[in-house]
Amino acid sequence: MKNVNKVYWSVIIVCGLLFIADALYHKHPYFSLETWFGFYGLYGFIACIGLVLAAKEMRKMLIRDEKYYDTDNRDNGDDA
Repeated sequence: MKNVNKVYWSVIIVCGLLFIADALYHKHPYFSLETWFGFYGLYGFIACIGLVLAAKEMRKMLIRDEKYYDTDNRDNGDDA
């Protein structure tokens, strides 16, 4: 658990530093939204949340029964 906390906080620190580093380089935006401070980080975060929510909904459509891959031979005790 101690190492998990170290990884957790190190990821948070790296993300924070990268967010701050957004102000340190010159951008060549195509859209005006891209000039906002932290746009790419926020866009990535929102996209990640959208992917998780979409996957939760897709799971409802794609889920299979627990015994979906079982065959009748295993019920009889055969190993074929």
